Amino acid sequence: MRLISFDVSRTLHIPGVRYIKPERMFEHLDEIQAADWLLFPSYWQVSTLLHAMHKRIFPSPATYYLGHDKVEQTRAFQAICPENIPKTTIQASTCHGIDIAEAEVGYPMIVKEIRSARGQGVHLIERRRELETLAASQEVLYAQTRLPIDRDLRIVLIGDRILASYWRVTPPGGYRANVAQGGMIDHDDIPPAALALVQRVATRLGVDHAGFDVAMVGDHPFLFEFNRLFGTQGIADPGRTTATAILEWLSRSQGTPAANDASVAAEPIKKCPGEMFDVAPATV
Repeated sequence: MRLISFDVSRTLHIPGVRYIKPERMFEHLDEIQAADWLLFPSYWQVSTLLHAMHKRIFPSPATYYLGHDKVEQTRAFQAICPENIPKTTIQASTCHGIDIAEAEVGYPMIVKEIRSARGQGVHLIERRRELETLAASQEVLYAQTRLPIDRDLRIVLIGDRILASYWRVTPPGGYRANVAQGGMIDHDDIPPAALALVQRVATRLGVDHAGFDVAMVGDHPFLFEFNRLFGTQGIADPGRTTATAILEWLSRSQGTPAANDASVAAEPIKKCPGEMFDVAPATV
């Protein structure tokens, strides 16, 4: 296979990969056109590679489009697994939106910035004044009930297989379990229900490279989100392990273009200036 990577750190251990800096893409169009797979393009490259050049990309278009925005993810989850989502409301950041969040979610609530990762942009809100202050800096108010948990799961999927899974234990006195925020890793007693949920959702959505965040309340799994580019602290020998999984998936997918067919890849909806929602607000 002829492979071109736009992210050297994510493909360092894959043999035979040609690395091109994303910003140099238009200087190498002939090479890009001749490649079998284009790996880890930047988000701004995706539409051009898919719709102008009709190339296969990894991760998949769905992984990019849904992974780019928590609102898009939540609406997709609402359609396929509403019983596995914490109570969530997505509203305009207005007084009316705040009223709805209070009525539907209540305090304490978790409010998330719609494009954030590594536990950043996640806020524990316990009273209206805090919510009003945060809402003033956000275009969209994304509020979720706070689940009674002291840990969550990171489940890593590459291709159509789960590569790794582990608990992230919240630091004492904290509310974020992300390893980047001090969460501790524990590999013991991973619940099969969480693994089954991730496998089902990833297959249904066409997601093929993601770290899914799942909470367990009793025996019931709740899906928070997935990250297209995820930390690898809980994976043994992560560089070689992920490289092997990626290469195996690309080899198996070589004859099945449907999942990456640019002619059917959905173009992400863009909001116009001043527009608060691209479709009606969703409440989960």
